[in-house]
Amino acid sequence: MAQFLLTLLQVLLALTFWIGSGSSDRYNAGDHVPLFVNKVGPLHNPSETYQYYDLPFFRPEPVIEKQETLGEVLNGDRLMSSLYELKFREDKTHAILCRKRLTSSEIARFRDTIAQDYYFQMYYDDLPLWGFVGKVEGDYVGQGGKHTKYYIFSHLKFNVLYNADEVIEINSFNDPNYLVDISESNEIDVQFTYSVSWNFTSEWSETRMNKYFQASSHPISQKIHLFSFLNSISVIVLLIVLLSFLFMRHLKNELRSYSIGDEEEKKEVGWKLVHNDVFRCPRNISLLCAILGSGTQLLILITALFALAFTGFLYPYNRGMLLTSLVITYTLTSVVAGYISASFHSQFEGNKQKRSVRLVGILYPVPFFIIVSVLNTVAITYGATAALPFGTIVIIMLIYTLLNIPFLMLGGVLGNHFGFLELQPPSAIKRNPREIPPQNWYRRKLYQVFLGGLVPFSAVALEWHQLFLSLWGFKIYTSTQIMLFTFIVLIFLSVSVGIILTYIQLSGEDHEWWWRSILCGGSTAVFMYGYGVLFYLRSDMTGFLQLSYYVGYTALLCYGLFLVLGTISFLASWLFIRHIYHSVKLE
Repeated sequence: MAQFLLTLLQVLLALTFWIGSGSSDRYNAGDHVPLFVNKVGPLHNPSETYQYYDLPFFRPEPVIEKQETLGEVLNGDRLMSSLYELKFREDKTHAILCRKRLTSSEIARFRDTIAQDYYFQMYYDDLPLWGFVGKVEGDYVGQGGKHTKYYIFSHLKFNVLYNADEVIEINSFNDPNYLVDISESNEIDVQFTYSVSWNFTSEWSETRMNKYFQASSHPISQKIHLFSFLNSISVIVLLIVLLSFLFMRHLKNELRSYSIGDEEEKKEVGWKLVHNDVFRCPRNISLLCAILGSGTQLLILITALFALAFTGFLYPYNRGMLLTSLVITYTLTSVVAGYISASFHSQFEGNKQKRSVRLVGILYPVPFFIIVSVLNTVAITYGATAALPFGTIVIIMLIYTLLNIPFLMLGGVLGNHFGFLELQPPSAIKRNPREIPPQNWYRRKLYQVFLGGLVPFSAVALEWHQLFLSLWGFKIYTSTQIMLFTFIVLIFLSVSVGIILTYIQLSGEDHEWWWRSILCGGSTAVFMYGYGVLFYLRSDMTGFLQLSYYVGYTALLCYGLFLVLGTISFLASWLFIRHIYHSVKLE
């Protein structure tokens, strides 16, 4: 069995290197460098993309599809051969690509795509390039009143930069002097042409991807990041002041007075009166432990992605690498999820931890598979490239069945035998729980959950907006340092607010803190999803396909963050409670 798992792991790791890299190949003058066409789609709908030849472009015979990795397929890439011939360091002027007679139905198809601002994407030596299919001129005054004019760009210019025997950069330009009017539905003959110019550059191939990082150095982008940084620092400073003067000093005085046996002080402080109930096994312990396991797994997953980004392993337009890394890292960290859930469960119900391990296997994967299945059905209906082929679905299911589940079970076994030390409450737990007195408004669950989500979100709202622009737009988010700082701030605030709210709850003699600590931390993700709704309403995204993908994947992202932040808040409250109750002399 061990050998079988090792073999499967080696196959999975091989997927990491089966992907295009940022370095170029080497060519001699006149060598053929293939240009692959990828996809087309509406500019404002990033999830709605179709194969390049779904439009009535002239295609080679036969069309050769480039072999794609798992991550590329998940990303919706469908690279295919083209008629463009861009030989290394060979200039061309008005080379004829093809001559084509457009039928009335093809003209109508082009008009629809031009009206929706369709763009196309190509790859040349693993470098991306873009262009528009055509343009619209509205309110053209002609016979019979105002009309809308539709034009196809029939000439494409390529400007390629090289250094020695390597391609460094490529740009494409639609020549506005070569337009074909397709405003009428009459059949028309069109000649598509292209030009290629090669120019020397002193840049080297190691830095050829740097231009895709320049978006974050724009003055407006830097100003937004600066405001976000100052906003986060302001919230942190205010919270530290609150912790120092209103919380830590008061709590320290309580611990000091209680440690010297001040019975009067003991009766005045509410959190000391629930010491017999605060470590009582919570309701739905299996689900709680499963949340802790899944949240810890996703936290390690995010940390691993940051590490890959800082080492240069992840960069813009490294096709499919992000999604491939997600699949591999999630699979490997299943061991951690099983270990954490089993370890926590064994402290309360030593012989029933298998339930929490099983719940980990369905807590995030099942909602993920359900939503992805629905979205995949929608994509198939539209014929979009986001639709996953049957073979890819089989591969994903095999990875989950043959790797994720065994790793999860292995972690559960390790957590059962080598888990945390057995829970030792500082005082005996009574058979009947203490009655919780009526609570003031600021100690009630709804208020605390609201406050627990509002404070962390207010500190990261600006960067969350920038992340949405990257996920659901064409802005490249390359400020990894700022993103890491924002994530650390989010963790710090979740820890601080979770501890404060737990202390306030216990001070009101409310000992049912377990689930509330998770809800207080995870509620930040609810604010994030709410902001996502506002972001969509203010965007230019349209259509059911884009709406379904936006709602579905934003929900999965925020649900994952709910598990992560809820776990962080719980662990902080757990350590805080263990500390304060072991620091006093209880009867």
